[in-house]
Amino acid sequence: MRSLWMLVAAFLFACMGVLVKLSAAHFSAIELVFYRSLMGVAITWFAIRYCRLTLRTDHWKTHCSRGLTGLGSLLMFFYCIIELPLATAISLNYTWPLFMALFSTLIFKEKLHWPMALALVTGFCGVIFLLRPTLHDDQWMTALLGLASGFFAAIAYMNVKQLGNLGESEWRVVFYFTVISTVITGIWLLLTTLNPVTQHNIHLLIGIGITATLAQLAMTRAYRTGTTLVVSALGYSTVLFAGIWGVLIWNEILPPVAWLGMVLIVLGGAMSGILNYKLFVAARK
Repeated sequence: MRSLWMLVAAFLFACMGVLVKLSAAHFSAIELVFYRSLMGVAITWFAIRYCRLTLRTDHWKTHCSRGLTGLGSLLMFFYCIIELPLATAISLNYTWPLFMALFSTLIFKEKLHWPMALALVTGFCGVIFLLRPTLHDDQWMTALLGLASGFFAAIAYMNVKQLGNLGESEWRVVFYFTVISTVITGIWLLLTTLNPVTQHNIHLLIGIGITATLAQLAMTRAYRTGTTLVVSALGYSTVLFAGIWGVLIWNEILPPVAWLGMVLIVLGGAMSGILNYKLFVAARK
């Protein structure tokens, strides 16, 4: 099913997260966003040229909205990763599927089936159980930024859905998003000191750029061709894949409640997929 492109995106986003974690010792958050975006521009530009696609668009306003909200969400998310416990930052950011459920019913007029709402809540509960976030008394303002990152991510993904409805290809959507992100973060970096790119860390930047760009393409296709609520529910699987990478690479030991969280994430995704299939079959009758 077309919504399953989100599973591909989730896996690639999790791979990108691993590379970002490994790169933290070499680069700042704003540098990582810049290099990720710059590589995205190069990859999508060469692909568009090779496939002889056009960059011409009549939907600049929506592209700009997607770029600015997506970049804002990303910068706030990276800041929260630095200032808050990682689990807390990720949990706050992954409120975006809940915001998307609200936007899809209010803006796209998609019918919110109660089983789908249950799937979304089940997936979010799985994220909480898996990550087990904590928060101190002096971190509430930063936590609000984390919540805002989820809110703006939902707006960005809503713009992606709108651009898909307008006929924009995923290549063009990702290209303009990476261009906007590269220009803004590039100007920002002109006012700071850059860390050196060496033969020992350049492979991390290349990996981040490739996985992030492919993940954006897969996510954009999922929202362009799939059902918004199903895609949003499947978005939680990024946390599941990230948890598995943590066990495999850093030998993290997960308590039973974390494994319960993984089960809930899978269950939420399965529930959304089954409901979407039933609705598809019913629509064809």
